[in-house]
Amino acid sequence: MSSHHNGLKTAALLGVLTGLILAVGYWLGGSAGLVLAVIVSLVTNAVSYFYSDRIALRAMGARPVTEAELPGIYRMVRELAVTAGQPMPRIYVSPTMQPNAFATGRNPENAAVAVTTGILNLLEPREMRAVIGHELSHVYNRDILISSVAAGLAGIVTMLANLAFFLPFLGSDDEDSPNPVGLLLMMILGPLAASIIQLAISRNREFQADASGATLTGDPLALASALEKIHHGASRAPLPAEGQLTSAAHLMIANPFAGGGIAAMFSTHPPMQERVRRLREHAALTGRGRW
Repeated sequence: MSSHHNGLKTAALLGVLTGLILAVGYWLGGSAGLVLAVIVSLVTNAVSYFYSDRIALRAMGARPVTEAELPGIYRMVRELAVTAGQPMPRIYVSPTMQPNAFATGRNPENAAVAVTTGILNLLEPREMRAVIGHELSHVYNRDILISSVAAGLAGIVTMLANLAFFLPFLGSDDEDSPNPVGLLLMMILGPLAASIIQLAISRNREFQADASGATLTGDPLALASALEKIHHGASRAPLPAEGQLTSAAHLMIANPFAGGGIAAMFSTHPPMQERVRRLREHAALTGRGRW
């Protein structure tokens, strides 16, 4: 799928989320609650946007590493950053045995790339380079900004749904007040719809980073191979789905939590088989398969 198509899809999903907010706000009678919800959500998301790198790195217990400690990783990151015409990001290692990697930072100037001990032990250099290309693509595609906006909009819907629950108790006994069944449905379905749209945006971003990363490294098959290895490794050693880790999950190259069924519907990542299939297709189309 082209990056242009992915961009349009993201814009459409963000548009649907915004429409959901306007519909809920209008249904509540354009109350002051709408303004309050928007302000609170904007503030919380501005904080998470500007501190996104620190929050994610702390959640994974990552520490900065020097070039003397990881010369190979530094060389790969520098080469890809130069190829993309971007500044060198900070490099971190998380002492986690689960193979994973993530990039964070609101722009290339504030970027950080983190790899786990598990991934350093698992991948060949070519595969590691492909993973770094994917991670840097997240930064260059401004994914932190997009996921912050999506999280902000989803937060506003949830806040409005909660406000809707309290508004009827604030002395409105006229005929126009929303009916209780409608309110209950909105409280449940509003945030649920917002979450599903937000997750669709995350999954879309993963496909985009796979495609951009494969173009940056010129080696889509290495990324396909790395994803398969990481997928098996991550499912063998899933991280506990609790606390701060859940907030960093959407940044990682593979879903760090185990679970199928309904959990798959709420996954931030598209199915691994589909990602691998698209990368192989990309290799066939570009004639870049180097196996």
